[in-house]
Amino acid sequence: MRDMQKHLNKLFYATLSLPSTAMGFALCIQISALSWILSTRFNLEIHEIGIVWAAGPLAGIFGQVIIGLISDDAWFWGGRRRPFILIGGTLAALMVFLLPRIDVVGKVLGIDDMVIVAVIIALTLDLSINISFNPTRSIIADLTPEGEARTRGYTWMQTISGFFGVLAYVIGATMGNDVLISVGAGIVFLFSVVPMFFIKEERELVKKSATAVATVATRADWGQLWRIYIAHGFAWLGVQSMFVYTYGFIQQQLVPAGLDTRAADAMSGQIIAYAFAVLNTVGFLLPALVLAPLARRIGRVHTQAACIAIMALGYFAIATMARTPMMLYALMAVVGIGWSAIVSLPFAIMSDKVDKSRMGFFMGVFNLSVVLPQLMSTGVGFVLKKVPDQSTLYLICGVSLAISAALWCLVKDDAPAAQAAMPASAH
Repeated sequence: MRDMQKHLNKLFYATLSLPSTAMGFALCIQISALSWILSTRFNLEIHEIGIVWAAGPLAGIFGQVIIGLISDDAWFWGGRRRPFILIGGTLAALMVFLLPRIDVVGKVLGIDDMVIVAVIIALTLDLSINISFNPTRSIIADLTPEGEARTRGYTWMQTISGFFGVLAYVIGATMGNDVLISVGAGIVFLFSVVPMFFIKEERELVKKSATAVATVATRADWGQLWRIYIAHGFAWLGVQSMFVYTYGFIQQQLVPAGLDTRAADAMSGQIIAYAFAVLNTVGFLLPALVLAPLARRIGRVHTQAACIAIMALGYFAIATMARTPMMLYALMAVVGIGWSAIVSLPFAIMSDKVDKSRMGFFMGVFNLSVVLPQLMSTGVGFVLKKVPDQSTLYLICGVSLAISAALWCLVKDDAPAAQAAMPASAH
């Protein structure tokens, strides 16, 4: 074990945060570039793009639950989380590299249908992310003591991951998605693989008492968990729909008529990147600076509900008011208030209601409240195909977030209000 790990210094926390950052970076690339590439390079229609995006949630349904369950008790290649991070990170980097090369992959595989090839690449990418995302979060809990040290570990993870997420969108906006993909493939690979050679997992953590395993069902507050899952699910239905279909709204409402196809495609890609950069800047700054102090005063559940309600209002405002790029960016900052809560508070709330000895498993189950709504968002694409005004997207998102805010009010926060929220990412 290296000195940085023994002393839990800043270098150790930064190193421990990099694998999760890699998966977040891969996800940002997918959000920023996938719909744009499928629309502008391969001429897929909006409902076909929704089908491609549905491949990811299907992978997540199985990936995070199964990997979380297995990695709680597995041990090979010198760790229980390490093997899944190494494999998933390498595959994710390769799939990121192949995103703009779907036609080349189709020729190699002898498949002419670009939708099928895109689904294969998207499915492999999202499965790779899901293989790694759970272990990258769980390893932080494995290697940090309970209390302040563990909170610091997740805070570092959210801050570093959020910073690089914003960097991804800025690169895409200023240098183009092709540069983002090339740089991103390298970052995903290096941040996944290299840190695993500088941190050491303890094998004895794999050993769990039979009593602890047997009492999982009784120690988990399933009544409260279901409320959390459903509330979080409605939030993610709105968020995922935004990520997948915003490009259609931008092309219709914000790109001036009369531009040639190349210029229009470039402008829409730039607006998407800047909009999501604003969203994620608010998303990674607020959890530690604003949400944690606010949660200590009014409780985490009330803070979550309030932020989600603000996000719903932001969506309604985009639907009715965002007719210039600058107005969209300003309202994305408002939406980012809810996004900052979605990527931080639900994990802290959920973790109080589960058996701590099976955190990998429960993180995987919790992920179902993300991936199932992502799968349902495919239906939004078919709705948008039939309506002339793409602003309908943000009305749908606003309604979904409003329902989520109302449902969060039914969740009981067992933690004392004085307890700070623990930031954590979600996919």
